[in-house]
Amino acid sequence: MKSITFILISVISGAIAGLILAGMNMLIVEPLIDKAIEIETSNAMNSGENVDMDEHILTRTWQKSGSFIAGALLGGAFGSVLGIVYLFIYKTVSVSNDRKNVILLSLVMCAVLFVIPFLKYPGNPPAVGNPETIYYRETLYVGFLAVSSITALGVGILYYKLKDKYAHLNIVVPLVYFGIMGLAFIVFPSNPDSISISMDLVNSFRIATGVTMVLFWAILGISFGLLWQKLQPFQPSSKRITL
Repeated sequence: MKSITFILISVISGAIAGLILAGMNMLIVEPLIDKAIEIETSNAMNSGENVDMDEHILTRTWQKSGSFIAGALLGGAFGSVLGIVYLFIYKTVSVSNDRKNVILLSLVMCAVLFVIPFLKYPGNPPAVGNPETIYYRETLYVGFLAVSSITALGVGILYYKLKDKYAHLNIVVPLVYFGIMGLAFIVFPSNPDSISISMDLVNSFRIATGVTMVLFWAILGISFGLLWQKLQPFQPSSKRITL
């Protein structure tokens, strides 16, 4: 095992995807955030609040300039998670094509860690949401994300333990996951805050963030797969199990 090569593949592929994500957000998402902040600032001024515009402009400048660093760090973190999961799969299951399989794994992780939670609790731009409920809303989202992650981990372990004993388990396991998450959709309460700004802006923001995050995971899988295939941190072993 070439440990350093494996770590570099995980971190570099994640950083590449994170930087591309930051660039997409700068072009697509940030203009929508600016519009929402303008609405939020206008509402605050109309209600009599004292708004420091110089501080506001400086804050947004720092947020935008630091987005690429944040994107690289976020990408590196998710790249490391992808690497750990794929390492387990690589050592236990025979795969015919590393690049295709790691892309598929990345998209599955995207569904578990982003798409499913996003469908229940879609993101909102600034000017949406009561500040007094922010911790409650964060708790709901993190709780739902935890249920999705733990359920996916559980069915993955179930598949690994029983795949040699039962046929068609690759069909049953996803059904178990979606069944549990369907129940979670019903049990978890909805977002408590009403939306008082244009739904066109809110929907545009949600679509933009959804598309950029899915592209992020796809790019992460592609870059990881290409680097893995080129650098080959592990030599094929005859001891690996064949599906």
